[in-house]
Amino acid sequence: MSEPSHETAGGEALAPFLLSVDHVGLAVPDLDAAIAFHRDVLGHRVVHEETNAEQGVREAMVAVGPADPHGGDQPTMLQLLAPTDPGSTIARFLERHGPGLQQLAYRVNDLEAASAVLRGRGLRLLYDQPRRGTAGSRINFIHPKDAGGVLVELVEPAG
Repeated sequence: MSEPSHETAGGEALAPFLLSVDHVGLAVPDLDAAIAFHRDVLGHRVVHEETNAEQGVREAMVAVGPADPHGGDQPTMLQLLAPTDPGSTIARFLERHGPGLQQLAYRVNDLEAASAVLRGRGLRLLYDQPRRGTAGSRINFIHPKDAGGVLVELVEPAG
């Protein structure tokens, strides 16, 4: 019997729930300045802004380019995150690391099922239950110590 290849080893159980990369999160000290840079210098479109009091952040979703380069209808997205609370996760991230890449987010179609698969493999998730994310989405995170030092977000879009 042959061993599974690195291309598919162990990924089968999660594959039905993992749809695509949803966005890349960037921690910024000043959301308005970050929006201005991405909009005015890089030509990106701001498609959503909100304050998430529970997470202590003000955020903007920024579309890069017109659409998905792989033929889908979803453009590549950046999430700009600025703290509104000095004790928030983003404020602490900025204190430790400065501005920059904060997380990689994957879109899933069933957050509970994906979370169960990951927990079944011994991975730690940051929350026992999903939390509210951008635009009414539901989110959870894989602990960075279980993901090679990367904060991996799982996003189940609203609706």
